Amino acid sequence: MQLQPISILQALALLTLANGTPVIAKKIFGQAFALPLDGRLVFFDHRPLFGRSKTIRGIVLSILVTTAIAPLIGVDFSTGAVAAIAAMAGDLCSSFVKRRLNFPPSSQALGIDQVPESLLPLLACRAALALSVADIALCVSLFLVGEIVLSRILYRAHLRDEPY
Repeated sequence: MQLQPISILQALALLTLANGTPVIAKKIFGQAFALPLDGRLVFFDHRPLFGRSKTIRGIVLSILVTTAIAPLIGVDFSTGAVAAIAAMAGDLCSSFVKRRLNFPPSSQALGIDQVPESLLPLLACRAALALSVADIALCVSLFLVGEIVLSRILYRAHLRDEPY
């Protein structure tokens, strides 16, 4: 199968928007409107369900921003919405797993942090973006490496609290 460069770039742009919006929103709004999605509930293991860093504000803004900007990168609104919803679902899965593994909130877990929040939206948008299995594998790999590099840049720019 031949790689689809335009589709890959569109997919990476959607992933960046969906996953980056909550980070930028935190810097813009601070703790304002930062209601934890899990309502501070704990799971039966006595650990938070997702943790306080997963907020309603972050989820809602991710979906709104990604949906609104999707046409500017050549995809329709619905594809932007699906990508953001799936990215946030992947991010919540990562947080849920990290809480079960007793990782501190906002700590780095290589792979656990990047794969679900990139793979789920890519699978959800596979048909809309005409992505092949090779395209998806490349996008997940590029997202993993790109997120590590970009996180360090955002940390130096004081847009992230941690360098990962």
